[in-house]
Amino acid sequence: MPPADRPLLAAYPYRCALTTRWMDNDIYGHINNVAYYSFFDTAANRFLIERGGLDIAGGATIGLVVESKCAYHAPLAFPQELRAGVRVDHLGTRAVTYGIAIFTADDDRAAAHGYFVHVFVDRATRASTPIPASLRAALASIAPLTAP
Repeated sequence: MPPADRPLLAAYPYRCALTTRWMDNDIYGHINNVAYYSFFDTAANRFLIERGGLDIAGGATIGLVVESKCAYHAPLAFPQELRAGVRVDHLGTRAVTYGIAIFTADDDRAAAHGYFVHVFVDRATRASTPIPASLRAALASIAPLTAP
């Protein structure tokens, strides 16, 4: 892809460190495409735990992934230190769409980027439920400002 299609780290207000694992490499010597979805899931949930107080073990509300997409720009391999960038592209009543990108430690251009949709549901019934106030506030903090 042309360099202009590679998002920059500055476009993602929440960032966290990740690392590749030995098992992420495939026979072709680079990180297999499925590992990127794990990176996305880890970054989004880390944000929800750290900033929104998500209780992954006992909370009444959980987020389920219902859609995701990833575009790949540059290969990654083990061992390599990474950074994930997360933002909210759309915040609904019961769902959120994250924009997420993966960066190496020394390049502010995304090695991969995409989106990830969580629908919030009741843990016991799996019925969709409004996003709890603490999570909504955290998510709004990394969403673009919108006009009233």
